[in-house]
Amino acid sequence: MQKTVLAIRHVHFEDLGSFAPVLTKEGYEVQYCEAGDEDLAAIDPLRPDLVAVLGGPIGAYEESAYPFLVEELKLLEARLKADRPTIGICLGSQLMARALGACVYPGHQKEIGWGPVRLTPAGQQSCLHHLAREHTPVLHWHGDTFDLPQGATRLASTDVYENQAFSWGQGALALQFHLEAQAANLERWFIGHACELAKTNGVSVPQLREDTRRWKQRLATCGPCCFEEWLRQLPQ
Repeated sequence: MQKTVLAIRHVHFEDLGSFAPVLTKEGYEVQYCEAGDEDLAAIDPLRPDLVAVLGGPIGAYEESAYPFLVEELKLLEARLKADRPTIGICLGSQLMARALGACVYPGHQKEIGWGPVRLTPAGQQSCLHHLAREHTPVLHWHGDTFDLPQGATRLASTDVYENQAFSWGQGALALQFHLEAQAANLERWFIGHACELAKTNGVSVPQLREDTRRWKQRLATCGPCCFEEWLRQLPQ
């Protein structure tokens, strides 16, 4: 029987990226759910073999403006309580943190651009150890941050924000950064986030393009390696 992954998507260009071929290779059928459009309350939170919650430019605490977040958080709460395999990226990681009872809030500065993460001892023993190869840079694109949930294990930090990745239970992984980013798709990001980029000091589209050109191959190799190792370690 084919395994299923439900990917909750908030903006169309922030998709599974380089993770999608890994999922196909590992025998998963991918189904996207468009948050804000489809009825999240109608989803059985425990049925998919894997749930992936993707990124987006809104805050995990903005349910008054984006009411669908209430149902998304309920889905994650049920999913994590049952310790079912779940991965969150950027906004997805923030929603996971909040679903686990931690605070999510605006950070003191935007963190946008390419740069390495600093792995904790636990991170060095996790699937993220592939990033230690030549200090592989990842794509950061966020202005919010979160406290580490009780019972979670911090896996990575940067000088800007302490909590960049955490694991929880037997099958949950939260990544504040974009391990899945693909260079071929980033022009859509530059267009879709043009207003945010225009308001962020020290960040320019030409520099993002140049850094993407410089670092894309390392991430294209290491990102899928991290994800594939994580998938294979999940409880069956």
